[in-house]
Order: sequence, then C-alpha cells, then structure tokens
Amino acid sequence: MSVDEALKVIEQVLLLRQLNPIERFIFQQSWLGRNYQDMSQDCSYGTTYIKEVGSQLWQDLSKATGEKVTKKNLHLVLRQDKRHLAEFNQETIRKTQGTVDESVAASGAIPAATLAAESNLRASLEFPSGLVPANSPFYVARPPIEELALAEITQPSCALQIRAPRQMGKSSLLTRILAHAAVQGCRPVYIDFQEADNAVFESLDRLLRWLCINVSRKLDLNPALAAYWDESMGSKVSCSVYFEAYLLEQIRAPIVLGLDEVNRIFDYPTVADDVLSMLRYWHEQAKQGTIWRKLRFIVVQSTEVYTSADFQQSPFDVGLALTLSAFTLEQMQDLALRYGLLWALEIDSPQLISLYQLLGGHPYLTNLAFYHLRRGVLTLEQLLDTAAEPSGIYGQYLRDHLAIVQNEPALVLAMQQVLNSDIGVRLETLKVAYQLESLGLIQLDGTLAKPSCELYRLYFKKHLADCSVPCA
Repeated sequence: MSVDEALKVIEQVLLLRQLNPIERFIFQQSWLGRNYQDMSQDCSYGTTYIKEVGSQLWQDLSKATGEKVTKKNLHLVLRQDKRHLAEFNQETIRKTQGTVDESVAASGAIPAATLAAESNLRASLEFPSGLVPANSPFYVARPPIEELALAEITQPSCALQIRAPRQMGKSSLLTRILAHAAVQGCRPVYIDFQEADNAVFESLDRLLRWLCINVSRKLDLNPALAAYWDESMGSKVSCSVYFEAYLLEQIRAPIVLGLDEVNRIFDYPTVADDVLSMLRYWHEQAKQGTIWRKLRFIVVQSTEVYTSADFQQSPFDVGLALTLSAFTLEQMQDLALRYGLLWALEIDSPQLISLYQLLGGHPYLTNLAFYHLRRGVLTLEQLLDTAAEPSGIYGQYLRDHLAIVQNEPALVLAMQQVLNSDIGVRLETLKVAYQLESLGLIQLDGTLAKPSCELYRLYFKKHLADCSVPCA
C-alpha cells in the first residue's frame, strides 16, 4: 500500500476531510518511519508542535476506525480499512442518494469505521456557498495548477495571479496557498475586497488606507498610518513607505498577501490603474533584492468583468498567471465519494458520466448537485430532467448569466451562433469570443467556440431562441 493510497483511505473513507498541509506532512513522514525530531529539521516547526499535531491526528483516526492508531501501527490499520472500502456492497446503498441504508447498517454488514465516517459526513454537510476551507472534506486538489502555485509561493518576490469566472474555486485555492505558506514559515494575510464599502473604492487614498489598516491588524500590529502617510508624497508612495518601513520591518518572516476579488476595483478605472501600478512597483523592487523580497502576493480576480472592459488591455500583467479550469472526470469522482455517493466508485459509472456531461465539471454546479443528491432532496433522474428549468436547482445561477448576455447584443448574437452549431463555430470577432469565455459559457477549441457544458446548451438554446437584438 503506497502513501498516496493510504492518504486516500484517510481522506475519503475515514475522516472525510482533506488533511491540512502540516497533517499531510506528518502523516507522509510517519508512513516512511521518520520520527518527530527528524521531521522538524525539514520544516519551520519545532518538535513539540509537530508531536502535538501528530497526536491529534492519531486520535482522530482512532475515533474513526474504532481502534487505537499510532505511528507504529499505521500500515496495519489502514490496510484493513482499504479492504473495507473494497468490500462495500452497492446493493446496500440507496440507489438514488447513495447513502447507507439504516437496516443494513444495523445488521453489521458495514464496517464500524464506515458508519462513523457516515455520521461525520452528515454533521459536516453544508450548503455550497463561498470558498471551501483548505481543511474541508469537500476540498478537491487542482493539479497541476495547485502544485505549481504551492511551489511558486515559496520563492522570494513571488507574484501570482489566479483568474477564472465566478464560483470556479479561486478563493478556495487562495486559502489553500495561504495555508501552505503558513506551514513554510510565512505570515499569510487574506484581504477580501468584497468587505470594503463601495465608497472606499471611489478614493485611492481611502482604499490604500483601508488596505494598510487591514493588513496591519491581520499581522497583529497596531495601525500606524499617521507616522508614514504624507499627503505631499501622495497615497501610492505613502502606502509603499508604510509597507517598506513599518510592516516589512516589524515582521521577520516573509509576508504572503492574498488579495481576493481584486476585480472590484476595475469599476473605478483611475483607482485601478494606480493600485495595479503600485503592485507592479512592489514586484519590481522585490526582484532587485531589497526588503521587498519578503513580500509575496497573490491577486485573485473574476473574469466576468472583462465583458465590459477593453479585452486587449490586461488589467494586471505581473507574475505567474494561473487560470482555473473545470474539474476533470477523476476530480468529479473524488468529490462524489467525499459526499458519500458510492455509485461513483467506478469511473465509468453511468450516473457519474451523465452528470459530467451535463455540468462539464463546473466546481460550484457539481457541489450543488452532490449536496442535493446527498441530502435526498431529489433523485439523480429528477436533477437531470429539471436542471435547465427555471424551477431547477440552477435556476437563479442561469438567470444571472442570461441577464449578462442579454445586456450585450453582440453576446446574444454570438451565443446564438454557438448554440446553432453542432461542431463548433468560429465567431466573427476575438473580442466577443473572449468575453463569452470569460463568462465561462463557452470553450475555445482553437478558434472554434462550443458551449462549456450541456446545461448551458439546453438553457440558452431555449431562452435565446426567439430573442432578437436588442433582447429584453
């Protein structure tokens, strides 16, 4: 049994959650027979802390398996639970929801560890909304982009961009990167631009003061703007001086600044230009080997804003740009099993294939489907039949996207052309193709545009069929 197989048993069968970076590190090293003192030499944490985290992990596993788990008996216990996974009889699973039948559970036919995991899952099941925490049982890793980001953030003067349409997992990946940075001995700071009032974005000075105060507090420092802010130098210089002379001097470890929903500033072009040019300056200073090397930052932006922007002008062109794509079939299977939908045990499961074709692996839409199936709100057949209907579980989501398309006559015409082609169509302008792709509604195969998933084809074909331009 490999360490990867063992991790799969822990995360998908026993704990039903993703191990955080330090737990994963401790488990992997323990699996290889290393002691805590040796582990501490390979990371920024001391032996005592590693031992405490390891001890809690063994307790969690002991509770899940019903027997005492230690560093020494890991191999034996997990081999048994791998066999338990293989011994599941799908006839004991409700065919529509995939949950454990109570009568079968009472008969003792299902291992105690599985019943404990089932109970833990029911307790942790929440309606899909917002970011997925790094330690959530429903967080699905996103290779190879995730590995690339985790490796890059360990480098001095790193700058990352994460781009994708809304609800594709950008914020979830950001929190994962920040958690990894913390394990590496950095000081992570999460700033969500959605927290700021609209009025804050109308003034560059007010926005940068808001940023400095928030970063200070999240670093457990008292804001000290009065000592560094100089109106004669301007807001950008004052903000840079504040970071350089105060924040970076006070904090000895590298600071990883995660800026979420930066796209909010794009509605204020003058302010956006100043903020982004300031970030470029910070990055250039860091590359020159100054104290700025201690600052690493991640800029997260939703691409929907590009539908109203000049598509030829990149709003931010610094550092490594990463674009999140949809789940693969394998990732979708992984998530289904995390929800306890055991009809997904086989990759060629008809239920899994049907959902993948309908949703195209869209992370939010997939989570929403699995949540309703796991709760027993509707059957898979009902979900497939009503998915594109206004009354279906995706009704509001689809209406929001329809409103955006209807607001731009060029997008209506382009989307109609895409829907009327079975093999893909070359759109007249690259700008329109880029805008529809930024909304997540189409995929570009070379120059040919196709709907991103069958759900979009069904819904938009119905609602744009008789829509003339302008469309009301």
